[in-house]
Amino acid sequence: MSLRKVQVLSWVCLVALCGGAWMFWSWQMAWSVAVGGILSIVSFMLTHQDVANFMKALDSTAEGQAEKKALKVGKTRYIIKFWLRLAIIGLVLLILIKSGKVNIFGLLVGLSTVVFTITLTTVGAAGRYIIRSRR
Repeated sequence: MSLRKVQVLSWVCLVALCGGAWMFWSWQMAWSVAVGGILSIVSFMLTHQDVANFMKALDSTAEGQAEKKALKVGKTRYIIKFWLRLAIIGLVLLILIKSGKVNIFGLLVGLSTVVFTITLTTVGAAGRYIIRSRR
């Protein structure tokens, strides 16, 4: 399964989790799940894009001095973007929690959306592999 399909499945999972939170708890819980899910999915998408760009830079053979310097700059840029994104997410979470506008449990469920999706995808792929190997 491609990462694009995992991203789409993440959005579907988020909608299901928000619907369940709204039906079984409250609108604030559904809002909290949605906020956490959007943060995690957008972060996952941006990280995927950054890793893909970094891997393309690695793919080119760095024989000359200029290529090696460009590779080092790309690595530094990737690391800075990673830590900056992490700091921004932490700041957003801090503001949301301090303001009291989100339920922390709902926020954690939403932040786990990508983990749920990757786990479901892995279990599904393992199941298909096991079924094929039994034939």
